[in-house]
Amino acid sequence: MISREQFNKELDLIIANAIREDVGEGDHTSLSCIPKEAKGKAQLLVKDEGIIAGVEFAKKVFDYVDKSIKIEILKQDGDRVKRGDVVLYVSGNSQSILKGERLVLNAMQRMSAIATKTRFYTDLLKGTNTKVLDTRKTTPGIRALEKWAVKIGGGENHRFALYDMIMIKDNHIDFAGGITQAITKTKAYLAEKKLDLKIIVEARNLDEIREILDNKGVYRVLIDNFNFEDTRKAVKLIGDSCLTESSGGINEETIRKYAECGVNFISSGAITHSVSNLDLSLKAVEE
Repeated sequence: MISREQFNKELDLIIANAIREDVGEGDHTSLSCIPKEAKGKAQLLVKDEGIIAGVEFAKKVFDYVDKSIKIEILKQDGDRVKRGDVVLYVSGNSQSILKGERLVLNAMQRMSAIATKTRFYTDLLKGTNTKVLDTRKTTPGIRALEKWAVKIGGGENHRFALYDMIMIKDNHIDFAGGITQAITKTKAYLAEKKLDLKIIVEARNLDEIREILDNKGVYRVLIDNFNFEDTRKAVKLIGDSCLTESSGGINEETIRKYAECGVNFISSGAITHSVSNLDLSLKAVEE
């Protein structure tokens, strides 16, 4: 995974670009009808049920907009919330609060939805040794937020992008001329570039798993689109040689059964690409 420093740079880029996109040359509505020095206070109100996520991000947004803004936190990232709960109060310059309002709400609604679905999936796996992984099936431009939300929900992050892990999938294998060729070329490339990256290889059947195991140095085998019976066979075949990951159309009805096959990880694109935003609002309150 990427370093904390890299991750924070991603967050800074997201905030700067989102404010540029939303505010542009200025929030003319607020500039026209709210005095420059006016002070105000608002509450972030929950209108739904789920896991709240994005509280720390909201602090970063308001700090970027106006460092004099004060935030009082009532609910932390990862807390379960219900309709009527107040997550935080924000107070300070009224124009500044309104400048950051939409970015905070958009991000927190999306992040909370992802955290809620992730928590649901991780709860389904209680009592097993299997962990839920995210994927690169994220919204372009805000991957850092969505992967952060997965962590808040109790899941684990897969690779962040194409540069922080080797993942040899079906197309790589076919274009390279086969599994052994793909792994051999990858190892040579990593040695030449002096890169220390973990290698994951996708398997489409048990024969491919056997070939992967013949090539030492693979960190994890991606057992893709296997049924339960073949997944159990694959896990037994792999043993302690490397870690195992199931993927491919796994949903809330099947995730537990795959975990019971003994895999170390189950990766799910659904926890980031198929969620409905948690309903939140920011409302002015009297001080």
